[in-house]
Amino acid sequence: MDAGLLILRLVAGLLVAGHGVQKVSFRLGGSGWAGGTEEFRRDGFRGGRLTALAAGAGQIGSGLFLAAGLLTPLAAMAAMGVLTVAATVKWPKGLWVQNDGYEYPLVLVVVAATLALAGPGRWSADHALGVTPWPVWVCAAALVLGPVSGLLTRVVLHRPTAPEGTHRHAQAAD
Repeated sequence: MDAGLLILRLVAGLLVAGHGVQKVSFRLGGSGWAGGTEEFRRDGFRGGRLTALAAGAGQIGSGLFLAAGLLTPLAAMAAMGVLTVAATVKWPKGLWVQNDGYEYPLVLVVVAATLALAGPGRWSADHALGVTPWPVWVCAAALVLGPVSGLLTRVVLHRPTAPEGTHRHAQAAD
């Protein structure tokens, strides 16, 4: 079981972190911070540069912490938050990834939730630090607060769709 949790943490955590790296740099096929900023603006989010930086940092940090098995429920909560935002962006396109749907962020949310519930296993920083198992209330709070924080982020930062001809003015106000 510990080997399975290690593999799950490493693969999912490093993929989440890699997506964050792409948001803020040219590494791993990213478009740099300007490209990440434009991606968020194109997806209808306010804040541009700050939004890209927060999302990138959230993905990098939560992904690396998940991979290491460090503060696992909190890392899972942060990962679920940023991935819930990603799922809301892709929601209108349907489930399947070949249509740019939300399948992939959904799988990563479920993996993060599973790690929050199962714990990181013996081969983890949490185990080395003696903080496992995490109290059930911490894991339950992470399961709720992660997706809820992502949905709140969407509500607060997403611009309503502007009528034709007013979009450029709204973008310039960012």
